[in-house]
Amino acid sequence: MYLIVGLGNPGKEYEETRHNIGFRVIYELAKKHRIEVSGLKYRALIGKGIINDKEVILAQPQTFMNLSGEAVAPLVRYFKIPLENLMVIYDDLDLEPGKLRMRRLGGHGGHNGVRSIIDCLGSKEFPRLRIGIGHPGDLMPVRDYVLSRFFEDELKLMEEAVNLACQGIELWLEQGIERAMNQVNRKTD
Repeated sequence: MYLIVGLGNPGKEYEETRHNIGFRVIYELAKKHRIEVSGLKYRALIGKGIINDKEVILAQPQTFMNLSGEAVAPLVRYFKIPLENLMVIYDDLDLEPGKLRMRRLGGHGGHNGVRSIIDCLGSKEFPRLRIGIGHPGDLMPVRDYVLSRFFEDELKLMEEAVNLACQGIELWLEQGIERAMNQVNRKTD
C-alpha cells in the first residue's frame, strides 16, 4: 500500500494559495482516478483507491501546515506504510514557479510542514515531490507570499506543474522512484 500526501492548510480562505499546491495535486489525482477523498482519519481527509494497479491512500492533512506530521505519522503507523511508500507533495520557495523536483529522501529545506513530518516520523527517509512556487524576494514577507494566490501569468504554468506532478506520481507507482525522478526532474529543467 502507498500513502500519497499533499500538504496545505485547511479552510476556504487557503484554497488556491501557493502553500496549498500539494492539496491541488491530491485533488487532481483523486478526480483522475475516481477516488473520493472525504473520510476523516487521524486529522486528515483520506480516500482509498487504485492507481496503476497499486492500492493507494490519498491524504490531505487537516492540521495547519506546521503540524502536518501530527496527521501523517499516525496514518503511516495505522496503515503500516513503509517509508519508501510514502510520497509527500509540497510547495518550494527555492524553485522557480512550475519547476518540480522529486527526491528519494532529504531534509526539510526550511519547509515547516516537512519539518513536522520528519520530527513526528523520526526519519527523513521518505520520497517527496517539491513544486516550485518562486520566492517573493523583497516584494512581500514570505509568510504573506505563501498564503497568497498565484499571479494571473502563473496560472497556466502551475496547472501544467500539477499535471506533471500527477504523471510523476503515477510513474513512481508504476516504475519506481529512480525512473520517476529521472522523468520529472528532467522535464522541468
